[in-house]
Amino acid sequence: MTLDEWVDQVRAELELGPVDRDVILDLARDVAHGVARPAAPLTAFLAGLAAGRAGGSREAVADVAARILALVPVPED
Repeated sequence: MTLDEWVDQVRAELELGPVDRDVILDLARDVAHGVARPAAPLTAFLAGLAAGRAGGSREAVADVAARILALVPVPED
């Protein structure tokens, strides 16, 4: 099963509209690298809750992701 097939299957089961998987994957990656690996799935969950509370649109997801990413520490060189 591919990632897209999995996401489509889960969306159908949960009766959700389209999602921008790249926004969520980028969020998880940046949190995993900037905070801690276990923070990635927890942050994605929290982002989903907040986006759902804000209406659940793609724009709401993008806004929530941007707000969270602003909190991620920038690695020092």
